[in-house]
Amino acid sequence: MNAIEAQWETLCEDPRFQDLPYKVETNRFQQIIMSPASTWHSDFQGEIAYLLKSLLPHGRILTEPGIQTSNGIKAPDVAWISKDRFAPHRRASSLPLAPDICVEIVTPSNSDPELLAKRRLYFERGASEVWLCDDQGNMTFYSDTSDSPMPTSPLCPNFPLTLPLD
Repeated sequence: MNAIEAQWETLCEDPRFQDLPYKVETNRFQQIIMSPASTWHSDFQGEIAYLLKSLLPHGRILTEPGIQTSNGIKAPDVAWISKDRFAPHRRASSLPLAPDICVEIVTPSNSDPELLAKRRLYFERGASEVWLCDDQGNMTFYSDTSDSPMPTSPLCPNFPLTLPLD
């Protein structure tokens, strides 16, 4: 176990950090970063997870999985990972690789440079796609080959471009 994973495991086991209404990540200095999540954010997180499970049933859905990156532990809001890719790491505190699809739900506190940096970190760790969901439920899909968005997701082409709000 490396130092980043050991520190993350300690954080995960600390009862002071249980049941927080925040997403917890770390930076490259192992400082804790907490981001509050609103009800609409949680709603979109659940909807994205449900749709991914429905459309890609042969993989696993993860919510806020810790991913070891060159800039600390990052936790996408939702992720899809193939069962074979996930199996060796199922019991790990954090993943040494990124899931196939990492989804960030964009909040007002997210800046464009921060989101670009997270996309690049997920791609560095092996993600095939990174998706962004804005506060209206509009989806944007990225691959590791371009900073420009794709019209749809190649891994999940039937995923809606806009999440239902009803």
